[in-house]
Amino acid sequence: MILQTRRILQMVFCLLLVCAVQPAKVLANESLETIVSGIERANFRDKAQRVEQLAALDDERVLPLLKAFLGGDLYVRKSDKILFFLEGSKAEDPITNLFTGASATVENKRLYKKVSVNNAVRKKLRAVIAELQLRSPDYDIRAVAVREMMKASDPLNRPQLLAAMERETDSGIREDLEIAIALIDAQDATDSDRQIAAITRLSGVLYPEVRVVLAGLLEGTTAETIRRGTVEAAARDAMAEIDDLIALNKVVENVYFGISLGSVLLLAAVGLAITFGVMGVINMAHGEMIMLGAYTTFVIQQAFPELIDVSIFIAIPSAFLVSGLVGIAIERGVIRHLYGRPLETLLATFGISLVLQQAVRSIFSPLNQSVSTPSWMSGSLEINGVLSLTYSRLYIIIFSLLVLLALTLLLKKTLFGLQMRAVTQNRRMANSMGIRTGWVDALTFGLGSGIAGIAGVALSQLTNVGPNLGQSYIIDSFLVVVFGGVGNLMGTFLGAMSLGIFNKFLEPFAGAVLAKIAVLVFIILFIQKYPRGMFALKGRSAED
Repeated sequence: MILQTRRILQMVFCLLLVCAVQPAKVLANESLETIVSGIERANFRDKAQRVEQLAALDDERVLPLLKAFLGGDLYVRKSDKILFFLEGSKAEDPITNLFTGASATVENKRLYKKVSVNNAVRKKLRAVIAELQLRSPDYDIRAVAVREMMKASDPLNRPQLLAAMERETDSGIREDLEIAIALIDAQDATDSDRQIAAITRLSGVLYPEVRVVLAGLLEGTTAETIRRGTVEAAARDAMAEIDDLIALNKVVENVYFGISLGSVLLLAAVGLAITFGVMGVINMAHGEMIMLGAYTTFVIQQAFPELIDVSIFIAIPSAFLVSGLVGIAIERGVIRHLYGRPLETLLATFGISLVLQQAVRSIFSPLNQSVSTPSWMSGSLEINGVLSLTYSRLYIIIFSLLVLLALTLLLKKTLFGLQMRAVTQNRRMANSMGIRTGWVDALTFGLGSGIAGIAGVALSQLTNVGPNLGQSYIIDSFLVVVFGGVGNLMGTFLGAMSLGIFNKFLEPFAGAVLAKIAVLVFIILFIQKYPRGMFALKGRSAED
């Protein structure tokens, strides 16, 4: 009897076990289509349960579906009950089939019914979406998810963050997870020791959310009311450390922007330094050579719109040739007749600059033109929460250094460079040695103008292209050349970088206009002491 009772109990237990496991098998075998079927008619409790079922699926369509559901962009077509994502609120905005991914235009929005959602379902959706994103094999998705949870600082996310910490292998994301947990504990921890430990972890973290949390903890307190060892004291110390780091990063940012400005000035001035040093010509049309280079970039992008990402590599040699040939034409046609008459040369080149500006206005209109930035130059390199370096300026810095290096090699390692240096040092002696100084002058002027055209390519990535583009840099170019030393490349480099950094550090205090005035006054005083600039040319002509 006892044996039979035991067998009956075993059978009942097995039956219950089968009944308990069977729903799990059904759930595991259910597809996305089955779970979402009829979801528009379900009550909110059923919708929350379906969200949990969707989270258990290994289907790449689940995350976009849940995001559309949360954003109120999930619709069902009344005729066949198929789910769609509506990608906007306008009639012409596309609507995407959930199951096939095919997109179409909404002809009549009344043919679709929106899948409703309430706060309870939204809360469930946020939690499930965060969990799925934190489990994603894609690094970028996980990183973005952690940043979003960091901004939310929701105590309900703490268990998910802790679970993500245990399985995360990337050190950068693990650090962000620690910060996200510390932000939650700093605000909501009931244990003061844990709260202080969280605040200590946030010391030196430069994310904006950290500063907001610490400021909230210090709100209503004064230095006199804060006692050692308290949460407020820890928040004050963490805030002081963050403020020091922000000030340091601001200095680094100013240096970076100063170097980038110096790189632009270097490109704009190095051609002028060559022509001024070799020929002694004050070329007031140099800014228009920069403008021609910028417009060459614009024309190439308009001619080849499908090659935006590589157009700049086509524009660099093209701008050099265009500006260089125009420069040679100016030298052969006008300037060679005015050597030894600097005032008349200045007036002639000023007149040429006006002619070139008007020609550009007639061809392209007086309005500014926009040049597209290649995708690989867009965006910025984020160093930390308060410091990011734009890629466009970084590439311009590298580019200006490469141009300077190439020009140095040209002057030091080629026959043309040797002849140019000979003419610079003693024109009459070079002429008597058989050097055709007239052609050296023409090629030098073309070289300087071509480099100015390359500067225009770089400037087109930083500002709009217009007829007056060159006028914004001609005065600064002359200042760089005079400050560094006429005809000296090293002096031009150091002068451009010095003035660029000096200008950027002055601007926050004095403003852009007063900063330029201060730079001008500084150079005037400097020239009074060192009339030949930082690096004076050597040679008989230079000494005369």
